[in-house]
Amino acid sequence: MRFMFVGDSCTIGRAGDYTWRYRMWQHFGRCPEGPYEIVGPRTALYEAGADAAVSDAYADPEFPAAARRHLSGWGEGWLHMAPLIGGAVEETGADVLLVSLGLIDLGFYTNSEQTADNVRAFVAAARAANPRVRAVLLPVIPNVRAEVDAPFAAECERFNELLAKSVADLDTAASPLLLASPPTAYDLRTDTYDGTHPGPTGEHKLAAAFADALYQAWGVGAPYAAAC
Repeated sequence: MRFMFVGDSCTIGRAGDYTWRYRMWQHFGRCPEGPYEIVGPRTALYEAGADAAVSDAYADPEFPAAARRHLSGWGEGWLHMAPLIGGAVEETGADVLLVSLGLIDLGFYTNSEQTADNVRAFVAAARAANPRVRAVLLPVIPNVRAEVDAPFAAECERFNELLAKSVADLDTAASPLLLASPPTAYDLRTDTYDGTHPGPTGEHKLAAAFADALYQAWGVGAPYAAAC
């Protein structure tokens, strides 16, 4: 199976981060049930000083280059990834997309309805490149802006409803879609470093959301942190 991580700043990570992608790579390594590959057209982390994804300074320098691959970007959302996903899937042969997007869209670019339209465009483009592609989609998770901005919080809630509906409407036997459950007990004060971006404990919780969804729905891998 070829897994591709698709996401925004919470997925690409910044210089010095482990990233939840790293936690998933560790998880896959504990599950020797069959060959897998992490694919994607990018490998870098975001570097604040350059305001660009130009860093390779992962917290663990032993994180293998091949496992660093992804399709994610600081400030990029469904709006940006929908036009890119078809080419990325075609180029890499990705079988399974692990997608965490939406927060940046709702915060800066599109409302909940427009963002849901971009979800559908993303799925259509991915399927055009690989008609049997699978995807696990994570709802927008808690963030500090939603605690103080009621209209934004309402948009996040509405988008999550529309995302669930899109997954139900677009799911097929040939190309299954899965809605992951948001991490339980996600604490913005301890699981993020700024109220939005995950720190080490938050990285584990995001990885667990995907790992547990893969196992519970499709029997892929194992429960997060469990012996395989």
